[in-house]
Amino acid sequence: QVQLVESGGGLVQAGGSLRLSCAASGGTFSTYAMGWFRQAPRMEREFVAVISWSGGSTYYADSVKGRFTISRDNAKNTVYLQMNSLKPEDTAVYYCAADQIYYGSSRYEYDYWGQGTQVTVSS
Repeated sequence: QVQLVESGGGLVQAGGSLRLSCAASGGTFSTYAMGWFRQAPRMEREFVAVISWSGGSTYYADSVKGRFTISRDNAKNTVYLQMNSLKPEDTAVYYCAADQIYYGSSRYEYDYWGQGTQVTVSS
């Protein structure tokens, strides 16, 4: 069973950048596909990006494509989300998620979740 801990959130002005990290422990990291999701107040949790087990494949939500980049370092058991050109509508709690079988955008399919990190983008 894997445990996930996100970090790197904070307050940033529109147009700025942040890099989120998600450190995994308790499992063989390279056997998990890793996703990032976000949840704004009064909204459902939505898919942001996913990276495959080896890192060779990625997929993004249309709303972040071209601005966000997901990557992973299997030697460090960590997945990253580089967020550039941030907009106020990117404000949310960001969660990382892991699954050994599923690679995709459905939040219902991921077995493991972190506690989340707040990202606030001011206008």
